[in-house]
Amino acid sequence: MKKRYLILEDGTVFHGTAFGSEKESQGEVVFTTGMTGYQETLSDPSFYGQIVTLTYPLIGNYGINRDDFESITPAIRGFVVRELAEQPSNWRSDMTLHDYLASQNIPGIEGIDTRKLTRIIRSKGAVRAILTAADTEVNIDDIVAQLQATPLITHHVKEVSPKAAYPSPGRGKRVVLIDFGMKHGILRELNKRDCDVLVVPYNTPAERILAWHPDGIMLSNGPGNPEDVTEGIETIKNLIGKVPMFGICLGHQLFSLACGATSFKLPFGHRGGNHPVKDLRTGRTDLTSQNHGYAIDIDSLKNTDLELTHIALNDGTCEGVRHKTYPIFTVQYHPEASPGPEDSNHLFDEFIEMMEKEAAKEKQHA
Repeated sequence: MKKRYLILEDGTVFHGTAFGSEKESQGEVVFTTGMTGYQETLSDPSFYGQIVTLTYPLIGNYGINRDDFESITPAIRGFVVRELAEQPSNWRSDMTLHDYLASQNIPGIEGIDTRKLTRIIRSKGAVRAILTAADTEVNIDDIVAQLQATPLITHHVKEVSPKAAYPSPGRGKRVVLIDFGMKHGILRELNKRDCDVLVVPYNTPAERILAWHPDGIMLSNGPGNPEDVTEGIETIKNLIGKVPMFGICLGHQLFSLACGATSFKLPFGHRGGNHPVKDLRTGRTDLTSQNHGYAIDIDSLKNTDLELTHIALNDGTCEGVRHKTYPIFTVQYHPEASPGPEDSNHLFDEFIEMMEKEAAKEKQHA
């Protein structure tokens, strides 16, 4: 049982036990509050560059299986848990969490006070940290200085978006899915509705997208600051009014910025599967799955053609918008869940209905 340190940029040191890979790793420490779904969490591309803390105390108890991945290659920098289950018990389990992280070269630490770590993040915001072997030669002051001097990552989306377009065929509506760091759950929901999906990189020009004659465009989730994704914002600007669109998480933020809204960084983000969101159009409240560190400024919507449609009941932040003129709507949360509740899964049906209505209008005008 090798010992490991988690050292924060403010000088706080957590002593724990190593699992997963033995490599040293540095990233931004965040926390997520889901009681289950650790496999989906560690494979969510929106966690690119981050060391993820699980607030639920026992992790790994049902192992790792073939079905619950949200991406092929995990993008996290590290995994922090209170207690690691070394002997999982589930009929679907193929391997332990330790074995999987070791195979993906991702370090983990267990046995630390995750409640204390979470309180630090809640009070100070997401902080830079390093996972390193516990060694008498480790100079904490030097590591803290190194962390404080390390610039924040700005190329998140470039690292997790595909390098080339690829199809996921169906016989229904043709949807171009712009992949900013897509969870596979989004593609799965479109496939369930028999959509003919073409997944394209984040920097695909609008004219190329329109050349495929899509019935609709999906803007996926993804990691990082939306202001850094200038290519995506420009593409979306050139697509507005041309074809129906549905955006999720980062896709929601990029669409809002393309329409003139502004964004800001949340103190410690929204991450977990228990976030209540109210639909202002119907009064309905859904429990939602969320993973984002930035939000759209509600006041900035006043100078745009966007209408606020959803708000977070925990802090009143923007959770959804709709264009006042064109058939476009976006939400900050994850209607595909994975992990989390599927209360808002109906939004995919609304997207299909929106595309069908627009197709009927075009047919009338033809």
